[in-house]
Order: sequence, then C-alpha cells, then structure tokens
Amino acid sequence: MAAVLTIAAVVLALSDQPRVQAAPVDLLTSSVVGTDGRTYTATNHLVREARPSRHHTPKEWLLAWAGDETPSGSAASATSTGAHHAAVGTTGDPDFLAVIDVTKGSPDYGKVVNTVTMSPVTGNEPHHLQYIWHKGQRLFAHGIFSDITYVLDASRLPQIKLVGINLSADTPCGSLPDASWVLDDGTAYVSYMGGPDVAGPCRYPNGEVRNGNGFGGTPGEVVRIGPDGRTLAEIPADRPEGDSTGTCGSKPQVTPATCANPHGIQVREDLDLMVVSDFAEARNYLDPTSEVVDPYLLRDTIRTFDIKNRNAPRLRSVSHLPEGPRVDQLPAFSEPRMVMENAVTHKRRHKGVFASTMAGGAIFYTPDITVKNPQWREIFDDTTAYRAFDTTGLLTGSNSGGSWLQVSLDDRFLFHAVMGSDPRQPRDVNSGMLYVLDIQKLLAAGRDVRCKIDTVAEVSTGGVEPDCPALMGVVPLRDAVSPLVGVGPHWGAVDNFGPTPGRGGKLREQERIDRVATSNYFVGQSGIDGDHRVCLIDIARNGRPTLDSTFRDEYSDLPCVSFNRAQWPHGATGNARPHGVLFVVADADLH
Repeated sequence: MAAVLTIAAVVLALSDQPRVQAAPVDLLTSSVVGTDGRTYTATNHLVREARPSRHHTPKEWLLAWAGDETPSGSAASATSTGAHHAAVGTTGDPDFLAVIDVTKGSPDYGKVVNTVTMSPVTGNEPHHLQYIWHKGQRLFAHGIFSDITYVLDASRLPQIKLVGINLSADTPCGSLPDASWVLDDGTAYVSYMGGPDVAGPCRYPNGEVRNGNGFGGTPGEVVRIGPDGRTLAEIPADRPEGDSTGTCGSKPQVTPATCANPHGIQVREDLDLMVVSDFAEARNYLDPTSEVVDPYLLRDTIRTFDIKNRNAPRLRSVSHLPEGPRVDQLPAFSEPRMVMENAVTHKRRHKGVFASTMAGGAIFYTPDITVKNPQWREIFDDTTAYRAFDTTGLLTGSNSGGSWLQVSLDDRFLFHAVMGSDPRQPRDVNSGMLYVLDIQKLLAAGRDVRCKIDTVAEVSTGGVEPDCPALMGVVPLRDAVSPLVGVGPHWGAVDNFGPTPGRGGKLREQERIDRVATSNYFVGQSGIDGDHRVCLIDIARNGRPTLDSTFRDEYSDLPCVSFNRAQWPHGATGNARPHGVLFVVADADLH
C-alpha cells in the first residue's frame, strides 16, 4: 500500500453554529490504496490557531474516534449469509477522528482543533483504538460494522496521516474488529469478535479450518496487523475440537460448539502471553427490539495464548469464570456473563490479570496468568460502587453494563467504567459511573489470594478478606438526554503522560496515572446509546477520582466535551457518537 500525502490550504466558511463564530480551516489529505485497488483517504480539517504564540508549548491531545448519529434501528443486523451491516456505505456524513486539546493550562483546553474524516466508506460504526499509545506507534482505529481497520500516523499532531488500511477481504475468517494491543515492534494484535465473512468452513493461512456461522457470528479470531495495515497472521481463537457443548450456544449452532468471540485483548510481552476475553455472539444483539436472553450466547470464557512465535500464537487455556452469590436474577445477568474486558498488570513481579463482565457487572481476578489452567475468582461487584451514591438501593451489578477496565501503569489502581444499561431500572435512577479500586494488597498477596466475593452481603459491601480491593471513589455519570437505554461511560483511556514536563519543556511518559478519559456511547443499533459526551476525570495520588469541571464544551460551556453539536471543523454534520478515546502526544513534544 503506497501512502500519498497531498496538502491544500483551503478556508472553509463554516456557519450556523450557535454562539460560536466559525473558524477558518486548513485541509490536509492523505491516501492509501487498499488490497481491493480502491483509494481510501483521511482528510484533516485543522482549525487555524486562534491564539498564535511566539513560543512553542508542548501539547497533549485526546483523540476520539466517532461516527455520525443515525436513527436508532435504521440499520438491520448482519445475517448468517455473510452480509455486512446495512448501515455501511459510501454516502452520508463521514466518520472521523476528533483531535481535542487536553493540555492543562491551554487557552484551548477542551477545544476540538481538528477532525480527520474517512472516505469513501461511511457507517463504519467507529469502535476502539488501542488501549494505550507509546511514542512511535501507529494508531489502529477499528470500524466494527465495516470490518475495516484504519492505520494512522500521529507523529505530527494535531495533524494525522492515513498510512494503511485493512479491509474485510484481508481477514476472511473473522469479522467485527474490536480492540487492539500494539506490540513493541509496532505490529498489533486485534480481536475480531465475529465469525467468518461467509458461513461454512474457513481455512486459515496456516492450514487450520474452523466452521463458522457467518459475519458477526461465531467463532471469531485474532489478527496480527502490521504498521502498514497488512494482515500478517490470522489466528484461530479456539481449538479444532471447540469448547463445552453445554455452555457455548450460537444461532445457528456451530459444530463443534465454541464460545470464541474475542473482545478484550491485552498482552504481556515480557511473559510472551496474550489474554483474550470472549463477549457474545454479537449479531444477535444488533437490533434494539431484540429480546435474546439465552445466557449461553453471552460468553463466560477467557483465553490465554503463548505468543513466542508472534505470527503463530498457540492457545494455552480456556477458562470459564465462576458463578457468584447473587440471587433472584435472570441467568443471562449472572456474574460471569458477557466478559467484555481483561486487564493485565505491568510490573514483572506481578502476573495477575483482571476481567470484567457487562451483563454480569462483576470483576474477576487470577493471580498468575502463566499457569497452565488459570483459576479465576470474583473480587468485586459493581453493586458495591453503586452503594456509594445510589440512595434508592435499586442499582446493582445485574446487567449494569460493566465495560472499560485498565490497570494503572504502576500497578496501584484499577479503573472501571460502567454504563448503567439495565432497562428494568427507572430512567431517573439509572446511572453510569467510573470507579477506582486500590489493588496493591491484592497483588502483594501473590498466588496466596484470599479475597473472594462469595456471600450475598459482600455483593453490596465489598469483600471482607484483608487483601480485597478498596474502593477509592466513584464518579456518577448519567445521561439525561438520550431516549435509549445506556446512560454512562462505556470506554476510556489512561493519560500516561502527566502534567510535568521533562527536560527542555518536552513531555514524558510516566507510570503514575493522574487522569483518565471516558466516552459515553456504546453501539446505538443495539439499543444502548448514551449522551455522546467525552469527559476527563482527575485521579488524586490516593486514587480518588473527581470529574474535571474545567474541561468544558466550547459551545455549551458545560463540563465534558459534547459530540451533540451542529457544527464541526469539517462542516455542519450534526450529532456524532464518540467511542474509542486515546491520549497522544506529537513525537517532537515527547522525550
């Protein structure tokens, strides 16, 4: 794929944005040619600097990968014949990366200074970027419905350049690219949650064959993508013999049965291990009217892979999370259901891994991911965090929408975003949240972990064992706007740069995390939307989180940046839905 950069300084006359005068914008377009012979482009709409400075100040940026807001239910779910989502096309408003100034003390703090629009494909349903960014890495932006991964260069922020593209035809044995972990060599492992593009047997490049039930179905896979966007390896996520027939359902049923629908994907390169968490057979939930409640379509499995051979990871283990102590609930909402995320520790002396469930609303832990068959235990329930602010007592972990999960780089804290997506709760009560757990005692216990949520009382009060995580604080985030279910944050990112400049005024990466970002949007076609805000949350040295009320929308002047607006740097395209977020710094501003 040859990358071409063309630059045209064009002033766009943007108008009609209430209370804000349109700023002139410079266009910079880059393009690549995909394996299908078509040209794909990314166009920067750079707002000309309103406050020119005589001296360059290093900037920190937050990227938000966003899609156009479309009416709920307007797109039909993918079918077992391999058809792509009906919303994908080449007309309509473009999907884009928003570049937001998050430099503390900047006069443009909270301002969208660039939108990078993708063409010609629209309706990608922008999903995740990688979990964390380090200097020299590409950006991997996934379009879950288009089955496309855009690879971008952020070295000259706020400008971004398209340098590669990975298309649906480049990964025939998997669909729905979800999340990615970038390795030290610049390549990325990407979780493909859905089945092969076409139902039936699919032959992997290594000669292995798996039987799948089609696009968005089962089984998914893991793909290694190069920094130029090329597929380096397609890796089966399950064994040829499949998983447990009794607990791994699919529609239509795959034979042999398998729970392999990878969502969360994190890597410990120092241990040569990759951890993948299975979510659900997703296409069954891409219709707001869906009433699918089969618990065995919601996965409870976590997989570990030996990645010594980076292009040929070997599946080592498949673990089922244990049931918890909750009572009087639908089986589909029991604690181990819908394993959305896993989160690795970072220090070499620590080998533990965490996992969170979306339907189950609980957090699990295994102290040593290197063993042949990791044993998991529940160590926290979202119900405990709700008790910190919900005076009604109605909100629980059951179907709470537990989502983003990340361990701080110094292994002190665990950050967790919860949507608050239980449709059984009153609209004025339902709430999302971001909470922080102190996990130092848990990790210090090594393999001798005692913490375990195994009584009904511990569901609401936390574990009684001395090594259980301590709740350091909760930030409620609720949606008073959207008529759909889904009121709080789904995704997030840690700021691994911090406010303290290094030598020469440049920024530096650091292990201590003093703020995180969240985005309030899931997948509108599922019936779970959100209020489309991106918020910053400060993290004190003791782990206590507080909403950054100085990070305000440039139009409404309310806390958080709202993507519900008439005007963008690229035009009057109206409301947008932000999903993946990521802190990034230009190479020249970073040690």
